[in-house]
Amino acid sequence: MTLPEIMKDTSIKTSIVQDFTVLIDQQVAVKGGMSGLALKTAYKVVKGVGPTYIPGAVGRLLPEVLKALDPMWQEGLQTGNPVEYLTQNCSQTADTILGVTDARIQNSGGVVRSSYNKLRKSVKGDVEAAVPGLANIIGNHAPVNQAELDPV
Repeated sequence: MTLPEIMKDTSIKTSIVQDFTVLIDQQVAVKGGMSGLALKTAYKVVKGVGPTYIPGAVGRLLPEVLKALDPMWQEGLQTGNPVEYLTQNCSQTADTILGVTDARIQNSGGVVRSSYNKLRKSVKGDVEAAVPGLANIIGNHAPVNQAELDPV
């Protein structure tokens, strides 16, 4: 089963969106210093667009993110633990995710695009820090070993 295939189940998609939204909230909340203040301010502005904006954005991005991450997930399945594989390759995982968001933000406008562009250069480290949580969320909803893929 590929990562995009798990999105066909709407209950799984809804659960992943909720889990990712909580993860994002947690990652932003623990940021400190001036960069953390800037991130928290930008995040508050984006959340101010509407209470469903972040979950909606996650839901819109999720199919593309999972499609982009699927080759890495499949490599991880071959090594025996895709959650660990994504985590160990957090820089590549972050680059893959940011590639999707970079492409999508070009179609956004106003405050969302402006906030994203201000933070984009510094955000890779934040995404890398979130990769273990992200990988665990995916692992909770997708097959993580060959036995789950090929049941007897």
